[in-house]
Amino acid sequence: MNTALLIIDIQKDYFEGGKYPLVNPLSAAKKAYELLQCFREHGGHHVHIQHISLEPDATFFIKSDRGSDIHDAVAHFEGEPIVYKHEPNSFLNTNLLELLKSWEVERVVITGMMTHMCVDATARATSDFGFQMIVAEDACATRDLHYGDTTIPADLVHKSFLAALKSYGKVMKSDDVIAQLAGEMAK
Repeated sequence: MNTALLIIDIQKDYFEGGKYPLVNPLSAAKKAYELLQCFREHGGHHVHIQHISLEPDATFFIKSDRGSDIHDAVAHFEGEPIVYKHEPNSFLNTNLLELLKSWEVERVVITGMMTHMCVDATARATSDFGFQMIVAEDACATRDLHYGDTTIPADLVHKSFLAALKSYGKVMKSDDVIAQLAGEMAK
């Protein structure tokens, strides 16, 4: 099955010292890198997605600011496709759908940040557009959320959104995704 990997918003502002740090972004980025290397080694389609804010009062992902750069853990190589987005949904007002269709993709593996925002919005749209969808659960990260006086820890935010995304496709560990892809490529 023709599969593509999306690396969503793994950008410097989400890491320690950045303007909007997440919980454990480096461990998620390392898992995303393992998937990226698998796709690179086997000639699989993959695309980096980079969020650049167009809001005049934006506090992170500001155009031309170092924090909006793709993190070194999943460095973008020259010649690899990159989609620039300005909304949580990676398909909205971008060329992502056209790119996936041009590759005749049937299935999309999703990694990235934040689980509760851009990963969620993109995963749901991926399914809506008719692609089979897999979220690599350990290759995604998020942060604590607040509702009134309640703080919802990042781990529970992450798990809650992944539980909901199982209605749209598969949610798997990166190693299991790699094993499944390796098995398919060996046939």
